[in-house]
Parts: sequence; C-alpha cells; structure tokens
Amino acid sequence: MNNRIGRLSKVVAFCVCLFIGSVCIAKPKNALLPEDIQKFQADYKAQLLDLKNEIKKSLPIISEQKLSALQKAREMLKTAEAESNLAQKAQGKIHTAKALVDHARGKWIGGAEKGIAAARLALNKAITDAEKEAAKKDLAKWQANKEDGIKALAERQKALDQALLDETKILNANQTSKDVLSRAQINEQTVADDILVDLQPILSSEKLDSKLVVGALLAKAIPSGLAEFASQNKEHSALVDQLLGDSQLMKQMLVAGGAAGGKYGEAMRIYKSIQKTSPRASEGLFQRLALATALQHAVPISQTNALAQADAPNFVDPVKRYLHYEKAWLDGELDPAFKDFSVWEYRMVVDCDAPDFILKWGREMLRNYRPDHIYNPDYGWRYSKMVTTEVKYGSECVKDDLPSLNVYQNIPKDGGVCGRRAFFGRFILKSFGIPTWGVTQDAHAAVGHWTPKGWVINLGAGFQWSWWDKGDSPRSGSCFLLETQARSSQQDYLKVLRAQWVSSIIGEQEYNDRKRVAGGLWSNMAHFQARNIATAAKVVALGPLGQNLGEANESEAKRSLELSKLNIATDDQKQSVGIDGVITIQSVSHSKPTGSHAAMRSYLGGLQLYASGGFKAQYVIDAPHSGKYSLVARVATVHEGQRFVLSANGSSSLMEVPVPYTVGMWQQSKPIELDLSKGRNTLQFAIKEGSRGVSIKDFTLTPTK
Repeated sequence: MNNRIGRLSKVVAFCVCLFIGSVCIAKPKNALLPEDIQKFQADYKAQLLDLKNEIKKSLPIISEQKLSALQKAREMLKTAEAESNLAQKAQGKIHTAKALVDHARGKWIGGAEKGIAAARLALNKAITDAEKEAAKKDLAKWQANKEDGIKALAERQKALDQALLDETKILNANQTSKDVLSRAQINEQTVADDILVDLQPILSSEKLDSKLVVGALLAKAIPSGLAEFASQNKEHSALVDQLLGDSQLMKQMLVAGGAAGGKYGEAMRIYKSIQKTSPRASEGLFQRLALATALQHAVPISQTNALAQADAPNFVDPVKRYLHYEKAWLDGELDPAFKDFSVWEYRMVVDCDAPDFILKWGREMLRNYRPDHIYNPDYGWRYSKMVTTEVKYGSECVKDDLPSLNVYQNIPKDGGVCGRRAFFGRFILKSFGIPTWGVTQDAHAAVGHWTPKGWVINLGAGFQWSWWDKGDSPRSGSCFLLETQARSSQQDYLKVLRAQWVSSIIGEQEYNDRKRVAGGLWSNMAHFQARNIATAAKVVALGPLGQNLGEANESEAKRSLELSKLNIATDDQKQSVGIDGVITIQSVSHSKPTGSHAAMRSYLGGLQLYASGGFKAQYVIDAPHSGKYSLVARVATVHEGQRFVLSANGSSSLMEVPVPYTVGMWQQSKPIELDLSKGRNTLQFAIKEGSRGVSIKDFTLTPTK
C-alpha cells in the first residue's frame, strides 16, 4: 500500500513539474522573445548612426580662428564671473549683517515684547492658581527671550559696525567687477554672433527637420531605452514604429521639451491611451493638453496623499489627470488663459503632485472663501495672493496637521515657512490651470509662474537668484527665464531647437549654466541664439513680486486696504422671509462696520462678506412675529479657532459661538437661540479678536416652537 502511494506521489510530482514547466516556457500573448531587444537596439543604433553621418556632411565648417576667439572669450568671462562673485559675497555679508540686526530688533525683541504684553494681560485676567501659574511661566519665558534678543542685538550690531568700516571700498569693488563682467559678456556674445552667421543656413531652414527630429529623438531616448520598451510586446513595438513614422508628432514632442527621462515609448503609450479614452484629445487645446500630459508623465509623478489614506495610489494617473483638466475647462473652472497655452506650458500645469480631487478642492475652496483672488485683474497675484493673506508664516502649528487632510489643505490651516508657502502657491496656481516653475533660492523657496506679460516670481528674489534642480536636468532661473522669453517668438525659437537637435545627434555635451558647463559648439550656440531672439523681441524681464513677503505675514492694516470694496446693491441689503417664517439676512447688509472686512462678488450669486478678528457691525432684523429664533450663519473657513460674538437688542449678555472649520466649503455655524420682538430688532455681531479670516454668505433665523 505504501509503495503504491509512493509511486503515485512521484507520478503527481512529475505531472506538476511538467505543468509548471509548460507555464514557464509558454509565451504570453503578444510577447516578444528576449533576443528581440538586441534586434531593436541594433536597428535604432544603426538609424542614429546613419543620420549622424548624413547630418554631419551638411554642417558648415567653422574656422579655427573663430573657435579660438570663442574659447578666449569664455576664459575671460569665467575670470570676470569669479571676481564678480567674490565682490558680491563681500557686499552680501553687509546685507546679511544688516538683516540680522533688523531681525534681532524686530522679530526677536519685538516678538518677545508682544509675548510679554500678552502674558501680562493673561496674568491680570487669571482667576485660578493654575491660570496664574501658567501666565507667570509664559511671562518668564518671554522675558528671557527678550534678554537673549538684546544680547544678540549687541553682538550683531558690533559685527555690522565692523563690516560697515569697509563698505565704500566693497561697494566700489563690486561696481568695478560688474562693469568688467558686463564687458566680458558683450565680448562673448559678439564672438558667438560671428559664428552664428555661419550656422544660419542650418538654423533658419526646415530642410533637415524631418531627419533632425528622428535623430534627436533617438539620441535623447537612447537606443537601448527605446529597444527595452519596444521589446516588451507587439503593442509597444507598434507604438514605437508609429512614432518614428510620424515626423510632425516627433517635432511637436521635441519642441515641447521632449519626453521626461527620455521615455518616448512610454509617452507615446500614454498619449494614445488618452486619445482612446477621450474623443476630444486629438485636436486643438485638448490635443496639446494630452501630449503635454503624456510627455510630463512618461516618468511617473509621485502623488502626495493624506497620511490617513494608506490605500491611495502612489502615482498620479496620467489619463485621469488629462480628463481632470479637460472636464475642468469644459465646466468653466479654469483661468481663461488656459485655452491658449503651448504644450510646453501645459506640462507645467499637469505635473502637480496633488490628487485630482484635491486640485478640484483648491478651485472650490478659493471660489467659496476668497473669490476676490480669482477676480484679481493682476495676474502677478491672481490666485497666488492667498499665500500672503491666508497662509501664516511660522512652523509652530505644523504639528497640528490633520492626517485625514491632504498637505495642501493643512497648509492654510496651520501655516508654514517658505517651503510650505511656496508649495501652496504653486498648487493653487496649477489648480486653476496656470503654469508654474519651481523656484529654489539661498535658504529659501518661492513661486515662479506665467503671466500674460511674462514669467514672474512671488515671495522671493528675481530669477537671477533662483534655480531648480529637480527633473531631468538642473537649471538656473536665468536660463529658464531666457527660454520663456525666446519661446515667445515661436518660429524663431526653432533656430534654438535645431542647434540643440544637431548637438544631441552628434553627441555633444549639453550646455548648462547651472552646472557651469559651456557644452559643445552647437549646444553653446543654441544658448546665444536664444539670447538674440529675446533681445530682438524686446522682452522686458518682470521684477519679483512680494519679495518683502517671502518670510513674513501681511499686516492686517495692509490686507484691509487691499480688499476689494464693492458697492452694495439694494437686492443685497434686502431681508427675506419665507412662508415658514424663516428670515434670511445677507451678510453684507450690515451697518456701522469696523475692522478688516470687505464685500466681494460671490460664486453663489450676489455678494458675500469676508472679515477677520476685530470686525464689528450691526444688523437690523425685521421679525414678523415675536418669539425665539435659531440663528445660523453660512460660512467658509480655512483656519481653525474662529469665534463669533453676538448679542440682540442691546443686551449686555454676549453669546460666543465657535465658527466651524469647513476646509473652505460652505457650512452652517452652530445654532444659537435669540429672543426677538415683533418688528425691528438689532443684532450686534463681531468676530472675536485673534480670529483669522471668515467668509459669510448670509444669516438665517428659524422660528423655534
């Protein structure tokens, strides 16, 4: 019996092995054999080599004299740049010393004095022993902090006085170095222009474009990378063949900056998936948007999810990202300028790391809470102004971030330093379809974004002080700004691209001023060609906006002055009474208002009120019947801890009502009961001191039985 079982076990085991072996050997549907990758790679290499040899024969020969002059001009420029950097550092030490003194005198000592005043006030109001003890500890802490600030101020003032002894000498040296640098830059451009004359037959003609785009794409994709994609299955192989056979699509891809990471096969797969999903994605703005999404998401973009959402996708789905913006545009939710962007510009919209539903939340939140930032005619601050008005500077409350909320919802609630403020600025701009560029500066982060007049930086210094090292290649702010300016002349910018395509095909080192790499001749000439285009177009570089706000909060007084003041129409002042006796009062129908507040156009129709701590006003209520009424306010908030203070008909009994934290959505406040007389009643309304912004649409009073 045991022998039979043993023989049976062997037979079963043998059959299992045969089954497993057959599964392993079986070729999946549409799969290609391992040797196919070698064949594809050899074919792509051969194509690139043939194109390289053919194009080289068409290139002009530059004289050794001109090349030598260019090398000498570069060396002179390097020397001038080094001397200028040293002079700027010396002057920078003076600026730093001044800033440290101002910080100690203002934020440090000034902040401590405010803390002392608040602690003393709390001590005077304290009733219990615990409250008194807490106030005393707080007072001692702030007094010690002030003493530290006074000590630091003395040390910093001494350092500043020492630095100022050589200020005149340093300023003169800096100006001299700037003059030398300017002459060196002009000389290098002059020498480069002499070479560019010889290159114009190639740069100004589209004769070689069909070959240049194939060669440049193969060079940027790298034959081995393209072969790896094509060899995965027959569908991928067909996609690559389709791409390499479509010169117009290849050109459009390259003009838009190429596929992220050189992943042209993956970009083609995403592009065709989008077009298969959406009938609109084959023409006009939607075709450009689809291609931009495919190119930018060829390398998956990590998605930033709420900590509590453990099962959320790790990466942004590119097809869903395209559909998100397609729908948002059709629904009228995006900026009017969105329809006219290029593929290159759309790429800097669709690359946000926020989930799609959070992008939608951003638009809805701003429509509810601060519609004035959407209506703002100044594109320099449209949407992004919310950072200065609503995102508190400081990291002390970041610990209060809620794991159930996305970081872009937590930032307005809890504030942050420059990084979080910059992240939110970029996010809210992308939410409305405005292209943004990441901006890093010395120990600082800022916001770079498109405007109809050119690209600007919010909350930081200018482009010359900026860089961005994420993505395919690190870039300086000056280089990025130059590209935006040169791209404003689309036809002329093809000259820059042709030089770059030639450079890629012949295998030159790429120009990169962030890495201090001059690059090969053609790559270097592309940079000078871009300069000439920008100069000829007479593009004016826009200065930074809100540089003084990069590390600070806007004062209440300044904010109140900038809030839009609208004339309140009669309809907005009318009180309505429903058949059930419910009274509705518009929030803007107040009288005797004081404190920071503004009426603004509401996406719900009519007007709404925006106000913050210290706002006071009164409302007249014409009650059809005497009795008790339940009062609620329809509010939108992005901060926690706001409180309303109410009283009716001159009563000395004040009622304090917590304002709900609504995450920017409309919601009703907690009901509070009022005794009203038939006829005219007066409601005294205030937002408690220390509260932040609250948007109020209306108040309703419901009779209670």
